[in-house]
Amino acid sequence: MENNIVTPNKTIRQPAVKEQKASLPVTGMSCASCALSVESMVGTQPGVSQAAVNFASQTLQVSYDPARVTLSDIQRNVQEIGFDLIIDQENAQEKQEEAQQNHYQTLKRRTIAAGILTLPVFIIGMFFMDMPYGSWIMMVLSAPVLFYFGRSFFINAYKQARNGKANMDTLVSLSTGIAFGFSVFNTFFPGFWLARGVQPHVYFEAAAVVIVFIMLGKLLEERAKSNTSTAIKKLMGLQPKTVWRVEGKQEREVAISEVQKGDLLLVRSGEKIPVDGEVAQGNSFVDEAMISGEPVPVAKGKGDKVYAGTINQKGSFRFIAEKVGSETMLAHIIKMVQEAQGSKAPVQKLVDKVAGIFVPVVLVIALGSFAAWLALGGDSALTQGLLALVTVLVIACPCALGLATPTAIMVGVGKGAENGILIKDAESLEQAHKVNVVILDKTGTITEGKPVVTDMIWTDGAEARKKNLQTVLLSLELQSEHPLAEAVVRHLKEQEVRSLELGSFDSLTGRGVKASLNGNQYVAGNHQLLEEEGVCIAPELALQADALRSEARTVIFFAENKAAVALVAIADQIKQHSAAAIHALQEQGVEVFMLTGDNQQTAASVARQVGVKNYRAEVLPSDKAAFVKELQGRGKVVAMVGDGINDSHALAQADVSIAMGKGSDIAMDVAKMTLISSDLLQIPKALKLSKQTVRTIKQNLFWAFIYNLIGIPIAAGALYPFYGFLLDPMIAGAAMALSSVSVVANSLRLKVQKL
Repeated sequence: MENNIVTPNKTIRQPAVKEQKASLPVTGMSCASCALSVESMVGTQPGVSQAAVNFASQTLQVSYDPARVTLSDIQRNVQEIGFDLIIDQENAQEKQEEAQQNHYQTLKRRTIAAGILTLPVFIIGMFFMDMPYGSWIMMVLSAPVLFYFGRSFFINAYKQARNGKANMDTLVSLSTGIAFGFSVFNTFFPGFWLARGVQPHVYFEAAAVVIVFIMLGKLLEERAKSNTSTAIKKLMGLQPKTVWRVEGKQEREVAISEVQKGDLLLVRSGEKIPVDGEVAQGNSFVDEAMISGEPVPVAKGKGDKVYAGTINQKGSFRFIAEKVGSETMLAHIIKMVQEAQGSKAPVQKLVDKVAGIFVPVVLVIALGSFAAWLALGGDSALTQGLLALVTVLVIACPCALGLATPTAIMVGVGKGAENGILIKDAESLEQAHKVNVVILDKTGTITEGKPVVTDMIWTDGAEARKKNLQTVLLSLELQSEHPLAEAVVRHLKEQEVRSLELGSFDSLTGRGVKASLNGNQYVAGNHQLLEEEGVCIAPELALQADALRSEARTVIFFAENKAAVALVAIADQIKQHSAAAIHALQEQGVEVFMLTGDNQQTAASVARQVGVKNYRAEVLPSDKAAFVKELQGRGKVVAMVGDGINDSHALAQADVSIAMGKGSDIAMDVAKMTLISSDLLQIPKALKLSKQTVRTIKQNLFWAFIYNLIGIPIAAGALYPFYGFLLDPMIAGAAMALSSVSVVANSLRLKVQKL
C-alpha cells in the first residue's frame, strides 16, 4: 500500500509505514468504566486506528502508526486521566504482576484498618447512642475511614464526574459524604434542629460501615486479579535459556538469543529442544505432547522436523536451526494465547449496568425531593427537605447491591470446590449457564492419557511356557528405547515377572528389538519387523491382531525362533465415566464435539465408544482454536475442556475453559475452571452450579432493590400529604441493613441446593 502526494506537476508515491500492534498492561483501573475511559482516550489519539481495553486481563490492545504516534505518546495520554501503561516490552508481565500485588496488599491493609476503626463506631451508633461525647468519638473515628482509607471512592467518583459519567463509586461517595457532612453539622450545631422541634441524629456508623463493606468487595475482586494467570510465563519457560552450538569439532554453550538460522545445534537426552529445525544427525524419541497432545513420543531421524519446547527423551542428535526467536511454533502458541486472552470484550457486570441507570435516578429523586420540600414545605421546608435528601441517599446506598454478586459468587465457588470443581473467577461461573457446546480433547480428557496393555494373547503352543517367555519379553522391553515398551514393562512387573541377562541385543528404531538367549532368537516389534525377520504369524493370531487394530489399539508381536508366540495390544484407555458424562451433557441439550491430534481410525473408535457424534482427527493446536472461533461465529457459547499445552490456545479462545486437574500446569493456568479429579462427570455439575449461582445473583438484586423501590418514594415524602408520615433516616438505615441481610441469607441457600 502506498500514499499518493499530488503536486501540480506530478504524483509522488511514498511507501506507507506498516501499522504496528502492541499489547500493553494497564495499571490503576478499578472498574469497567475505567477501562472504557482508557479505551476512548487512546482510540481518539491521532495515529491510533484501533484500541481495545480488556478489564479482566488489565491490558490494552492497540494498533497504531509509528510514524505518527509512539508508545510513549500513548502512555502520556493515558497518564493524563489518572492511569498508566507499562510500555517496557521486555518484562511487562513481571511489572504488571508486581503492581497488582502491591495494590492488593495496600487495599488489604486499608480494609483491615478501616474495619478496626468502624467496629467501635458501629457499636456506639447501634447500642450506645446517648453516651456522653458519643457523636464526637464516632466523628473522629469515621473521618479517616471515609477520607483516608476510603478515599479511592471519592477520587474515582470525581474522575467519572469529570468525564460526565456516574457509577457505584458516585453513589457510595455521595451518600456517605452527605451522611457524614450532615452528621458533622448535627454534632457541632445540635441546637439548629432542637430549636425546630427535630431530634438531631448522626449517621457516622452508616457511612463507615458502607465504606468497609464496599472495600471488602473490592478486596475480593483484587485478590482474584492479583493471582493472574502465569500461563504465558510458563510457556516461555519451556524454551531453554542456553543451547549447545556445534562450532567445527567443538560444542559451545551459548545464550538462546545468539542462535541464528542455519546453526548446527546439539540436543542431549532429557533436554528441551531450543528452536524449530531439522535433524541432521542421530536418532531419538521426542515428546511432542505440547503440539499434538498425544502421549506417545515420536521417533526422529535425519530429515525429520523438531520444534522448540518439545522434550528429547532418549538418545542425542544434532539438528539445523530453521526458525528462531518469534518464528518458532512455541512463540506462535504464546502469541496466540496472548491474543485470545486479550481479545475478549470487557465483562460488563450486571450490577454495573443497573448502577449506571440507578445512580442518576437516585440523584434526581434526592434533589427533586429537596426542591419539592423547599417549594411546598411551608415553615419547615428547609428542615424537612434536608432530611428527605439525606434519607433518600441513605436508603439508596448500594450496600446490598455491592454484596449481591460477591456473596453469591463466594458461596458458588466454595460449593464448586467441595464438589471437586475449582473455579478461578466470577466471569466463568456467570458464563457457564449459557454454554450450549462442549468441546472435549481426547487424550487425557476422554482417555487416561497414558498407554497401557489391554490384551496379551498367547498361542496354544506357547501357553504352557508362558512364564518363561514373559521373562524373556520383559528383558527385551527393558532395554528397548520405544515409549510403548514402558507400558509392557509396567504390565509385566505388576504380574511380578522378573528379568534376566540376555545374550546379544539389537534395537531397531521405530520397529522393535531382537536378542538371543541360550541359542534361541527372540523378536519383539511391529508387523514390519516380523516380515523383515521372516517370522511366521499363525492365521488365528493375525485375525486377533486385525480385530484389535480396528479398536484403535497398537499391536506388538513377540516371536521365538521365527514363529510368533504372542501379541500385546496397547491403548490409551477411556476413562471410567467419560461415556456417562457425555450422555449427561447431551441430556442437558448441550452439543458435544471431540477434537484430537490422533489419527482418524483411533478418533472414530473412541467417539463410537463414548457416544460422541461429532469429532475431528489430526487437529493441530491452532485448528482447535479456529474451530472454537468458528462455533462462536455461529452464535454458540463454547466450553473447551483440555489437559495439555496444545489445548492452551483453544482454552483461552473459548467462552468457558475447563482443565483436567491431572493435566499440564499451563492448561490449568489458562483455564477458568479445573476439575480436580479429572472426572468428566463434573462438567454437567459445573454447568448446573452456574445456573444456580446466576439465579441467586438475580434474586439478590431483586432483594437489594425492593427496599429501594418501596423506600425511596417514602423517604422522599410521598406519603406525607396523605398520612403525615415522613421516613426517619434511622429507619432508612435499618431498611438498608435489612436488604443486606436478605442478600447474604439468600446466597447461603446455595449451599444446600443439590448439583
